[in-house]
Amino acid sequence: MRQKMLDGHPNNSELFDLKHDRGGIVDVEFIVQYLLLAHAARYPQLADNIGNLALLKRAGELGLIPGELASRVAEAYRDYRRLQHTMRLQGSEKARVPTGEIATHAEAVQALWQQVFTAGS
Repeated sequence: MRQKMLDGHPNNSELFDLKHDRGGIVDVEFIVQYLLLAHAARYPQLADNIGNLALLKRAGELGLIPGELASRVAEAYRDYRRLQHTMRLQGSEKARVPTGEIATHAEAVQALWQQVFTAGS
């Protein structure tokens, strides 16, 4: 499913697409949705409608993901959304930034993605 979304939103620019590129907003949202679906039966508090940032924190507190990495990814998500909203308010059609501006954020999101989806978390 994630690959279909990437294919549907190709980015041929040198810029990082905050929403669609690997390590961006969609990846964070996929991670949170997966953690909810995979673990809510055992941890019903994951089903609380508290938003992605709080759910990342909660997953870290429950030991489903490393707490430090959960915090880094939450910070990335918060910054991505802030940048996205600022760019939209300025009339930008796409929320794209120089990769260097968000490299550490994208790396954190990709690290959590790898841990969740390849380590079988």
